[in-house]
Amino acid sequence: MINKLDILLKQPQKIYHTNDLRILWNITKLTTLYQTISRLIKKGVLIKIHKGLYCTIPITNLDPIELGSRLINRFCYLTTETILAQSGTINQSPNKITFVSDISKKITVGNNTYLYRQLNDKYLYNSIGINLQPNGVLVASTARAAADVLYFQPNYHFDNNSIIIQKGVYDSQP
Repeated sequence: MINKLDILLKQPQKIYHTNDLRILWNITKLTTLYQTISRLIKKGVLIKIHKGLYCTIPITNLDPIELGSRLINRFCYLTTETILAQSGTINQSPNKITFVSDISKKITVGNNTYLYRQLNDKYLYNSIGINLQPNGVLVASTARAAADVLYFQPNYHFDNNSIIIQKGVYDSQP
């Protein structure tokens, strides 16, 4: 157990899926993996965030955007109202952190609610206007977020259209 604990705590990442831990510890038997995870939860080393997702620091100390990108364990990127509010394109702050993925899902963890909207694969996997952040999160540019929101709501109202035009699709900033 000491070796597994030592390996875990030396990692720079703080959020792990069950499979991440299996690979990190080189465990092939699932019963051994689940026992190890259970023991580390009881010791307070691992904290269960959601089914199959754990962290090594208190949930309140996690970056909510990074948590949202790891929560569903599939390709997704931050977009729509979250990006539009950050850029000032819309004035109302969204009450959910919004991503697009290949599934629709709503998950609440702590004080944050994450909304994943299902986007057609031909748009979802088109990388134009999507940027990789240092924390590993994919984030849409303002123009890409505007295009994404129009996909879901064709008559969506933007409070400040000029920001979309100024930033453009290829800008690296949300």
